[in-house]
Amino acid sequence: MPSPQALRRAVTWVALLNLAYFFIEFGAARLIGSVSLAADSIDFLEDAFLNFLIVFALGQSLLVRKRTGQALAFVLLIPSLLALVTILEKLAQPVPPTSETLSLVGSGALIVNLTCAFMLARFRGHRGSLAKAAFFSARNDAAANVAIVVAGFITALAPSIWPDLVVGIGIFVMNADAARKVWSAARAESPEAYEDLQVQA
Repeated sequence: MPSPQALRRAVTWVALLNLAYFFIEFGAARLIGSVSLAADSIDFLEDAFLNFLIVFALGQSLLVRKRTGQALAFVLLIPSLLALVTILEKLAQPVPPTSETLSLVGSGALIVNLTCAFMLARFRGHRGSLAKAAFFSARNDAAANVAIVVAGFITALAPSIWPDLVVGIGIFVMNADAARKVWSAARAESPEAYEDLQVQA
């Protein structure tokens, strides 16, 4: 099993990468009026928050881990709900986003999330809900970014709000499923899951 120090270091880097790209993607989303980029940028911010909380909770008591894991399950729903609001706004003002910017920013997000997923992949089998939360989040985000890039290409070929909207709905569904998995893992949290971290913290 990877060392506690390795887990903390990986999660800290993932948090910083997510926070940095949030500002890039959110700015681009506002510039071109993209539903999918807006939802994904909020997801980057949520991921940064989630991973910073994980760093805090590692080595804490079983009760703290359970409560943090359950709280993170609700945090995972935040970008989904905001994506839903953005979808409704886009339906009210059906203007397609700029396809080139959509694909370019989506590609950058994909690179960031693949990097994060790679850094966290060796911790996905960890018994604790917090390590699972970090990996599920990075994995889902990478899948969403592929969809954003594809939506950009489709919009370039046939300008429409629908590719962007469909991706926004997909992000909503994926984050809801991730929240369910994290909640289940938190409820099943065992005293042994992070005992190595408590000893070496």
